[in-house]
Amino acid sequence: MYRIIRPDGEVRWIQDRGIPVIDESGNFVDFTSVLFDITDRQESEGRYRSLVEMSPDLIAVYSRGKLDYINEAGCKLFKAKSPEELVGQPISMLIPPDVLAHIKNRELAIDEDFEEKLWFEFKATQIDGQKIDVEMSAMPILYEGRMAEQIVGRDLTQRKKAEKTIKYMAYYDVLTGLPNRNMVRKHLNAALSNGSGKLAVLFLDLDRFKIINDTKGHRVGDLLLKVVATRLKNAVREQGLVSRQGGDEFIIVLKDFGKEQIIEVAERILNEFNEGITIEGQEFFVTPSIGISMAPADGQDEETLIKHADTAMYLAKDRGKNNYQFYTDKLHGLSSRKMELENGLRKALEQNQLMLHYQPQVNLETWKIIGVEALVRWVHPEKGIISPAEFIPMAEETGLIVPLGKWVLKKASAQNKVWQEKGYSPIPMSVNISVRQLQEDRFIDSVKQVLFDTQLAPKYLDFEITESVMQNSEKTALILDQLKELGITLAIDDFGTGYSSLSLLKHFPIDKIKIDKSFVDDIIHHSNQGAMVKTIIDMGHNLQFDVIAEGVEEQEQVEFLLKNGCVVGQGYHFSRPLSVEAMEELLIKNNEGTLL
Repeated sequence: MYRIIRPDGEVRWIQDRGIPVIDESGNFVDFTSVLFDITDRQESEGRYRSLVEMSPDLIAVYSRGKLDYINEAGCKLFKAKSPEELVGQPISMLIPPDVLAHIKNRELAIDEDFEEKLWFEFKATQIDGQKIDVEMSAMPILYEGRMAEQIVGRDLTQRKKAEKTIKYMAYYDVLTGLPNRNMVRKHLNAALSNGSGKLAVLFLDLDRFKIINDTKGHRVGDLLLKVVATRLKNAVREQGLVSRQGGDEFIIVLKDFGKEQIIEVAERILNEFNEGITIEGQEFFVTPSIGISMAPADGQDEETLIKHADTAMYLAKDRGKNNYQFYTDKLHGLSSRKMELENGLRKALEQNQLMLHYQPQVNLETWKIIGVEALVRWVHPEKGIISPAEFIPMAEETGLIVPLGKWVLKKASAQNKVWQEKGYSPIPMSVNISVRQLQEDRFIDSVKQVLFDTQLAPKYLDFEITESVMQNSEKTALILDQLKELGITLAIDDFGTGYSSLSLLKHFPIDKIKIDKSFVDDIIHHSNQGAMVKTIIDMGHNLQFDVIAEGVEEQEQVEFLLKNGCVVGQGYHFSRPLSVEAMEELLIKNNEGTLL
């Protein structure tokens, strides 16, 4: 075989076969030559050889139990330095005996299609002894004039790892490592279909977590959730399945437990959170609210059991949080009402269903109105007036508090300006500002815009914030400083009920603290007879804060507050929250010097 080049430069491959002519004496006389143009066949073989060598897949041939050929990709797959290291070696060195037996059986089964291709997945052994997952096909071929097997394969190790990761992510929570909602539903369905008689679902939501997450950021929130997951596993031990639904919601499934045992687990969970959680040197307090449903009494399918446990959890929230409640038929409809309210609140802002009521803040000595607090009310077209105690926590949870708070601020500021233009004595308007509003990037800009639009002087605007803002002291201080620069007054609302640090508080630009109603109630109804109120008043004065008492309902409370140096109060003893028209009547009396 040789190559010729035509005058036009084209290369052709020629195979030359000759027949010599010999005379009677055996001498060479002539030679008859037959030439075959094998260019196409040569190119085809070259193309095939190139494809085999360049293939990213293992391609090999073996016959009579030994390897005859292997490409470069095959060498890499088995970690051989060159083909010579493998060619001639027993094929059993690379392929397990059971796979080879399958191939051998096909060779012996003469009644079956000889050209059948076989597919396998198996663990192959590399030269260094490591195991890898391999996918391989085998089919019979003719190789150098004899029957052989051609195998084509690839490394599945990475794909198997990816499949394992995908499967893990489908059934486990990546952050905490706990089973996720898919796994718990699968677990519940399996338990119910197996006829497990006693089955309990505990639906758990963390109290105060959203405040921490909003003030300290998601990184700290994630670290906190990891600790929570560990504490839940410590409380449940090996007695049940602990899973994370998402956010700060967890589900625990207990099998073959009676009510007393379920209570024991629930109380262990509550005890786990008696102590704070320290993250990066700072202590945080979260507590769980737990709702419990039991099969078969509260449901016989996973969806119903989870829904009823969720409903019972909201009852635990309503009853002060940090407790557990069992589902009862009386709770039917509570969950659907929550969903209805959430959807309704989204429309309330658009459809003008919200209004403001106003409650005066009074000088306890003169009974003159020295300020007004704006309180939002929701007038539902079908359900009537809905209590803020019901929809404000929901607004906080869903993030609707941001547009709601913006609406309240704008409406209250505009109303105060109207009252001033009517000639009423100018007094500050107090507006509640949520933690989530403070964390909005453009919050300061939105406040400036409201002041510009309403032309209200900043000194006639009070912002009431809760102690929870102290959780993110650095960012909070920056925002509060900017508000003070604008001339807005700042007050800590519900003081004494949170976890504020006095060492931090004295460094914040706070003007007032409002004593929570629960402490004011203690003046009459508690054995300590207002000792906590007196302590807060003294502390407030020492820090040079003005002090306002909330929830004043009795003259006896007024006298106690005056005696201990608190001269401003707010509560039903003076006035309930009033409509704008009713509030104007009080402002007219205030102008005239008439007492409430």
